[in-house]
Amino acid sequence: MIVYPNAKINIGLNVEGRRPDGYHDIATLFYPIAGLCDVLEVIASDGQPEPMRLTLSGLKVDGPTSNNLCIKAFELMRQRLNLPPIAAHLHKQIPMGAGLGGGSADGAFMLLALNRLADDPLPANELLGMALTLGSDCPFFIHNSPCVGRGRGELLTPHPPVLRGMHLLLLLPPFGVSTATAYSGVKPSPWATPIEGLLRRPIEQWRYALSNDFEPTVFAMHPQLAELKERLYAQGAVYAAMSGSGSTMFGLFRQQPNLSAFADVECRYLSL
Repeated sequence: MIVYPNAKINIGLNVEGRRPDGYHDIATLFYPIAGLCDVLEVIASDGQPEPMRLTLSGLKVDGPTSNNLCIKAFELMRQRLNLPPIAAHLHKQIPMGAGLGGGSADGAFMLLALNRLADDPLPANELLGMALTLGSDCPFFIHNSPCVGRGRGELLTPHPPVLRGMHLLLLLPPFGVSTATAYSGVKPSPWATPIEGLLRRPIEQWRYALSNDFEPTVFAMHPQLAELKERLYAQGAVYAAMSGSGSTMFGLFRQQPNLSAFADVECRYLSL
């Protein structure tokens, strides 16, 4: 079985408050990006001595393979299902530490793939609970359609596909930003207007209403990201922001953007 864990972007990101469990409550619109995907192959391998073997290719994955969310997803599923030995191969194309949710997508898609291999015995609500064990963004990828996320990100409400027909430009700096670092400078405070109300405004007004609370902290550490945001607007973006905790910057355009204006930055252009 081959599946394609996709990226996401965040439209607006409000850090509303710190929770007693050490996490934060947030409000954001998660939006899936089908045109930027990893490739995950999952097969039963009965002649294999170990329960799970994961091989990697593509972009470099930081840290030991044992920390990969694909392996952690397998261990969670093995507690519930009688799985055969599994051989998996992950080809990474979504950059790490970029605010695009690549690792979370890999873990969630591994849960879905293993459940499918076992003829789907586990219901969606159980998969969602397991996904939250893997990480705060993981439940979104079980749904994998536009959703407003609250709580840690696991309280998901479906949202209309408001970006359909838009042009998306992702700018990918040659460095990542850790989520812990991004949170370190945030002063949590709920927005006066809930994010659902802000999203109902015309996209051209989002620039003045929908911010990303991580940007001040991350831009202070990496001023080039603030410059990229301004360049996106200068090239005609109707909305530009950092995705998640960074480092990816993105712009939404009504028409195809001038890619030559960003020849000095790795970028991905996609139609939504």
